[in-house]
Amino acid sequence: MSQFNQALADKAPLLGTFIKTPHPHNTEVLSQLGFNTLCLDAEHAPFGRADLDRCILAARANQQHVIVRIANDHHDTVLNALDLGADGIVVPHVKTPKQLEKVIANSYYGHNGRGYAGSTRMASYTTSTIDKNLEHNKNNTTVIAQIEDLDALDYLDDICQVEGLHCLFIGRMDLTVALGETNPNAPIVIETVEKIVATANKYGVTTGMFIANLDELEQWIEQQVSLFLLGSDHTFMLAGARSLQARFEQAKNR
Repeated sequence: MSQFNQALADKAPLLGTFIKTPHPHNTEVLSQLGFNTLCLDAEHAPFGRADLDRCILAARANQQHVIVRIANDHHDTVLNALDLGADGIVVPHVKTPKQLEKVIANSYYGHNGRGYAGSTRMASYTTSTIDKNLEHNKNNTTVIAQIEDLDALDYLDDICQVEGLHCLFIGRMDLTVALGETNPNAPIVIETVEKIVATANKYGVTTGMFIANLDELEQWIEQQVSLFLLGSDHTFMLAGARSLQARFEQAKNR
C-alpha cells in the first residue's frame, strides 16, 4: 500500500490543495512545498487531456503525489487520468454503491475492469513488466468518492461498505445548494456533514473535505476527518496580490 493510502487508512491528517490552472508551472511550483497531495480540478477547471498530461508530469518530476478530480465517472475518463500517471481520482457526484463499484472496477486491471496498456506513463512506457504494473495499480491507486448530492444520503451506509473505497470527500458547497441554503454554515448543512462523517466513522471509512474557514480545522480533525483539500493556486495568487496591495497602501499613506 502506498504511503498516502496507508495514511488515509490510518486517518492521519493530510493536507492538499486544488490546482485550477491548466499549466504545468503552477503544479511545478506548488510541488516544491511538500503537500501530501495536489488535486488537479478537471471537473471545474479547463483541463484537457494534454493539460493533465503536462501537470501530472510536473508533479511526478518532483515526487509529488497527485490526484485528479475527474469530470465524470466514465470509463475513459478514469482510464485517462490513471494512464497519464495520476496516483488516484476524486469522483464527483457519487450517488449509489453500484455507481461506485463500477468506478472502482474501472480503476483496476482485471476482468471487465481497467483497460491494460504497457505504453503509458503509469507503466513507464513499456520499460516495466506486466506483473509490476499490476502490482503498482493494486497497491498505489487512490479512489475518493465525492458525496455532494441528497440522493447519496439514502445510500450512505451501502456506499461506505463498497470494497476498494479509500475516502469519502464531502462536497459541502453542493450540499449547501441542494439543501436550499446559501450559507455553508447553516445548521442543516452542518448537521448533514456531521451525519456523513459519523456514518463513515461507523464503518471505518476515511473522510475528507474542503472548508473555507480554517478556524474549523480543529473541530473536524477531532471528528477524525483526514483529508483536507484547502485553497487553490487561484486563492494563493489572490491572497498574495491582496497582501501586496495592502502593504503598499500602508507605506504610501504613512
